[in-house]
Amino acid sequence: MHSSTPAQLADTATILVSCPDRRGLVAALAQLLYGHGANILSADQHTDTAANMFFQRIVVDLREIHADRTTLEHAVAEVAARFQMRFQICYGDHVKRIALMVSKTDHCLHDLVLRKRAGELSCEIPVIVSNHPDLEPIARGYGIPFHVFSISDANKREQEDRMLALFAEQRVDLVVLARYMQIVSAEFCARYAERAINIHHSFLPAFVGGKPYHQAHDRGVKVVGATAHYVTVDLDEGPIIEQDVMRATHRDSVEDLIRKGRDLERVVLSRAVRYHLEDRVLVSGHKTVVFG
Repeated sequence: MHSSTPAQLADTATILVSCPDRRGLVAALAQLLYGHGANILSADQHTDTAANMFFQRIVVDLREIHADRTTLEHAVAEVAARFQMRFQICYGDHVKRIALMVSKTDHCLHDLVLRKRAGELSCEIPVIVSNHPDLEPIARGYGIPFHVFSISDANKREQEDRMLALFAEQRVDLVVLARYMQIVSAEFCARYAERAINIHHSFLPAFVGGKPYHQAHDRGVKVVGATAHYVTVDLDEGPIIEQDVMRATHRDSVEDLIRKGRDLERVVLSRAVRYHLEDRVLVSGHKTVVFG
């Protein structure tokens, strides 16, 4: 999957569409965009024949558009209503803002911040939150505000409300649970539905819940994996965005599996975050369509 620079994206929009499959879908959108002066730079589509669903990602150049963005959005909405489409339009000049959620483990935090600094992730990271104070020096070193929301059974709802208020204040577009070792509430999941990504240190659906590397060691697995998925109320069962695996042997201790797994977690999470930032992911029930 190829990334574009912010300068290349500034005058573009990405349109994501999903709907029941039927004839005329591609033509309807192409004619609409042509009529409004939007030049199609790329278009990718997928048809799930088993579910009879159509998915499309279109990137358009807006520099010679005949109308303003609101008019274009209304026109797309009219076509969407005709074809029962679910759609979103994402503008290239909007830099998404990410909130990172962490606990005590820092490898995913370091990786995401450094990739952002290197230009691999086009985003802003205005805030890091945690249920522990341990990683505050790291956040301070990166110059990113760090907030601690200690969680207990008695205060969970109150602390989450404060956290969500902070995210709203910071205009957060995407929440990344970068090894945040707390279960978030149904209200949190609803607020950031399809906008909160978790990294699970296992190749799901195997070894859900806590200590998956210990479970993997007990089973003598020959590969260990990591899974990035959208957060839902069902623990570790959200739509999967990205996965990867690494070989393991009978000689590997639990510590060896954890070490190997951490390498995978960094890579898998950063890929999933990048796909979301570049508007490449469409959710369909329990699955995703990720366009290259």
